[in-house]
Amino acid sequence: MASWYGPGFEGKLTANGERFDSSQMTCAHPKLKFGTKVEVTNLENGKSVIVRVNDRGPFAKNRVIDLSKEAAKRLGFLDTGVAKVRVEVVSSVAAKP
Repeated sequence: MASWYGPGFEGKLTANGERFDSSQMTCAHPKLKFGTKVEVTNLENGKSVIVRVNDRGPFAKNRVIDLSKEAAKRLGFLDTGVAKVRVEVVSSVAAKP
């Protein structure tokens, strides 16, 4: 399950130090490295987006990813707040030496 976040977080620092902007295609993931790009597909309608990990979360049970408001809008679950999704890594960030 995916959810989206934004209200109350706009302009605040994300876990990687960026300012949260709900209009950007970003996400929060508990383990993937910052900068990793993932394709998220809404299994209920087939819509997909690519988002970049820049925060940590989600902190709600049974959720695998938290998306920005814009990503949720494009995936078609802004009104419901949650959706069944598939998350696939598109590009990962190399470890720093």
